[in-house]
Amino acid sequence: MTGLLSDELLANIGRTSEPRREIVTRRDIRKYAVATGSKIAKYLQGDVAPPMFHVPLFWDVVELDELTPDGVSVDKLLPKFPLERAMAGGLEIDYLRPIHPGDWLTATRTLTDIYEKHGRSGPLIFYEVVMNIEDDEGNLVIKEKTTRILR
Repeated sequence: MTGLLSDELLANIGRTSEPRREIVTRRDIRKYAVATGSKIAKYLQGDVAPPMFHVPLFWDVVELDELTPDGVSVDKLLPKFPLERAMAGGLEIDYLRPIHPGDWLTATRTLTDIYEKHGRSGPLIFYEVVMNIEDDEGNLVIKEKTTRILR
């Protein structure tokens, strides 16, 4: 055990979510393009999904009283951390092929790392989650790595 990270907490590294399967519709692509202010015809017509379309596709739909104060649903993949104030630490997205209407996509999230650093204001906990999105043939469509910082 080092600092804030117990062996029990570190044992969560490698924890994986249940796969989540969703269909991509032309209407959802169009709604996303309009909501994000896109001016690109192929997105507005729903022919291909714009970047970041995949993010809300796999979000849980929950009642308002189930949201955290910042408007996000509780991430059931994550353990209870000793620090709770979250900040963005980084986002890497590899788009391996375009997403089209009619695509069935399956997302699986894995907690890949938890580590601690000491900052000017005290200890910080970093965690990384990798989301792999595959098509029905098992081909990787998107790989996303999110890093969050807790203080």
